Amino acid sequence: MNRPSPRLLFAGALMLLAQLAPQFAHAQYSWIDEKGTRVFSDRPPPPGTPPDRILKAPRRVDAMPDKVAPAAAVDAASSAAGKPRQPSLAEREADYRKRQAERQDGEKKAQEDAGRKAAQQELCAGARQEERQLASGMRISEMQANGERGYISDEDRARRLARARQALADCR
Repeated sequence: MNRPSPRLLFAGALMLLAQLAPQFAHAQYSWIDEKGTRVFSDRPPPPGTPPDRILKAPRRVDAMPDKVAPAAAVDAASSAAGKPRQPSLAEREADYRKRQAERQDGEKKAQEDAGRKAAQQELCAGARQEERQLASGMRISEMQANGERGYISDEDRARRLARARQALADCR
């Protein structure tokens, strides 16, 4: 004859216990007493407590829906108790979207700054090379408008060298 394994019996016992556990759990109640303080207890509030001051009661199958405090009464009771109100889901979502937009703006500005810095470095490198070339004293040739090769004059060299040095002064 086949005997059920101990593991199978244990699993069945756990499943049965899980079904019965809510009946054996301790009830948790929360209400605002006549002094305005929030009370937590495993016993129900006194019989004279109005239903709108009961913040939390255990859920029972036979419980009536009118015994549960509406959300507006809970907010009013918590603000009356002097506790700060927790932000709603919509407010938290709006804050999150605002932080995301600020972070994206910061990243965009950082990328723009990096692009400007790279462009400035490129201009400075070109100015350094032009200054070295003009200060070397070697003859510099250019293509003229008519397509022929021509050499720059000493005055043009001095003007270009001054412009390159001015650009380098901005680089430092």
